[in-house]
Amino acid sequence: MIGTLLASALLMSSDPGSLPTFPSPPQQTPPVAAQGEPDPITLEGIDVVGRPLEALIRGFVYEVAHPNNGRNLARWDSRICVGVVNLQTETAQYLVDRISTVAEDIGLEVGEPGCAPNVVIVATGDGAQTARTLAREQGRGLRPGGAGMTRGGNAFQDFQTGDRAVRWWQVSMPVDSASNRRATRLPGDCFGSCSGGGSAAQYAPQIDVFAASRLNTQIVDNIFRTVVIVDVDDVAGLSALQLADYIAMVTLAQVDPDADIGSYASILNVFENPASADSLTNWDLAYLKGLYAAERSSTNVRANNAEVVDSITDAHQRLRAEDEVTQE
Repeated sequence: MIGTLLASALLMSSDPGSLPTFPSPPQQTPPVAAQGEPDPITLEGIDVVGRPLEALIRGFVYEVAHPNNGRNLARWDSRICVGVVNLQTETAQYLVDRISTVAEDIGLEVGEPGCAPNVVIVATGDGAQTARTLAREQGRGLRPGGAGMTRGGNAFQDFQTGDRAVRWWQVSMPVDSASNRRATRLPGDCFGSCSGGGSAAQYAPQIDVFAASRLNTQIVDNIFRTVVIVDVDDVAGLSALQLADYIAMVTLAQVDPDADIGSYASILNVFENPASADSLTNWDLAYLKGLYAAERSSTNVRANNAEVVDSITDAHQRLRAEDEVTQE
């Protein structure tokens, strides 16, 4: 039954009696490091552990960011619609509302109630089994077959077999930034007679290039589908806010599931150290805001990441200024 979610995009519900509810969101408190470990780096000041701010941001970006093979960083282009399956109504609505609020804060449009979800969050007692069921029943929905649309076969296998409290799978699409037309071929595509072999142009989308360049491109990558599977037994120690913000982070950006950012104060560390963050930190917010403010016009992956670093630095300066105004 779960496997029909992506095809039908219906928000389902089931008997929540055996599923846990999450504690109410806690009051905001400063991040606390695990005993014996150095304090995590926060993003409230310029002079952080003697390292330049830009170097710290660059390290965070290059550790967290995980674009699809051979592609630049992808992000949502316009509207997202969040659906939650298999949780009690109150908890499910809280997740939907909180993730939608974060999306709106970075400039995305959020679907109205009843919209067809393109972000589906599934609560389950066995995350790996649920992932395998989805892979078997909705394989083409999760791996459409176009070049650069997913993280590849090894990552897909890890999605099904890895031991994670929260696992996710995203599908993105290379598109023409001017027309939003698809810029990659899908299996079965035919744009001509396609008889007797024909030319390659009959089997691939055609994009009008306005300014040919080896350095810049009008092709960008947009996320259009995300599935998040939550193993309820493994998240019972988190608050609803912590879980919602963790899901928001891995839904709105392409995040490396194996990112090692223990030295930073980030919501992504919440499973290793639940006391490390009550919610999205300034690192996380600056990353998301910087990602969605970047132009993404370079053909070079490294150059695109550098652009995101610059954008995050600007976002940090704005967050810091807002904090100073709030304190005054």
